[in-house]
Amino acid sequence: MESLAVTGLFLIFRRQNSLTPNFILFMGSEIYFGIDVGGNHVKTGFVDLQGEIHDFQSFSTSEWRDDNSFVERLLDNIAFKLVAHKDVKKIGIGLPGMIDLARRIPLEIPAIPELNGVRLKDLLEARFKDKEFCLENDANAAGLGELIFKGESLPSTFAFITLGTGIGSAAIINGKIFSGGDGNGLELGHIISRNHKRLEQNIGKQGIINLASNMLEKYQGNTLMQRDQPVSATKLVISANEGDEFSRSVFFEVGEILGEGLVALIRILDIKTIVVGGGLSASFEFISPGLHKVLNTYLTPYYLSKIDIRLAALGNDAGILGAAALCFDRSKFMAKALD
Repeated sequence: MESLAVTGLFLIFRRQNSLTPNFILFMGSEIYFGIDVGGNHVKTGFVDLQGEIHDFQSFSTSEWRDDNSFVERLLDNIAFKLVAHKDVKKIGIGLPGMIDLARRIPLEIPAIPELNGVRLKDLLEARFKDKEFCLENDANAAGLGELIFKGESLPSTFAFITLGTGIGSAAIINGKIFSGGDGNGLELGHIISRNHKRLEQNIGKQGIINLASNMLEKYQGNTLMQRDQPVSATKLVISANEGDEFSRSVFFEVGEILGEGLVALIRILDIKTIVVGGGLSASFEFISPGLHKVLNTYLTPYYLSKIDIRLAALGNDAGILGAAALCFDRSKFMAKALD
């Protein structure tokens, strides 16, 4: 983004030396309630149109699941939060799994299986009759959040990958979430990868720990990793930052495995901008060499000439901001790509 003009009720962002807006972000005074449901925590916050989060809180998912009461506690928390925010009309919820095409029923939520098949949106609308709810896969929501809140340098079409406990993925095509044929397209973490495992089994958090443990047993050189202690992802990142050859070799292989998955994604969807987020993206500078080695091997100049792989901008706020972005989208308060 090179310049900004305020026009009426919306902002126009312009490319350098161009009269064509890169995107429009419609303005207003609305505040949206974003809820990021994760396997470890449920994070909530109220988001304004500038991407500021207010009244942030984080709750233990396991505590909410006690006595099979997750849904009840979710609804009670929404009711409690809305006491102090009565003017909020729209609530976005990101869920860590698959949802039906109508975006009303969670279908497969591995971390919270008691949500499977629950008519969640019906329950929400019955209890909060004057509110509008938007449900979406959490990676899809986070990708949309990147476009809306940090999209001044993004094209309107890109893929979004999260590296963490699992591997999340989304595609934003012409400014809209790509949902596939029946609502749950682009589950990159579940494609077949090396050793007859799914990609996230290989390079999700536990997969990386397993890979490093196996490599450490065979490694004969000196390393900052302590052989008499369990391997952790945190220790790997720290030692790689301190120049440890072994730890960097682990991340190089992680990069190769991720690259194999991305080659498939790029070839199938013809998307050349990849945004990488998630907790393990902190190690991306060590993952990148192996990743680019694979891309350079298996992609042709048509792709390589435009490949742009970058880190996500929203960090730990991606989940809440992405959930709020769902409300922007449904009510047309969202970024619109323009030719």
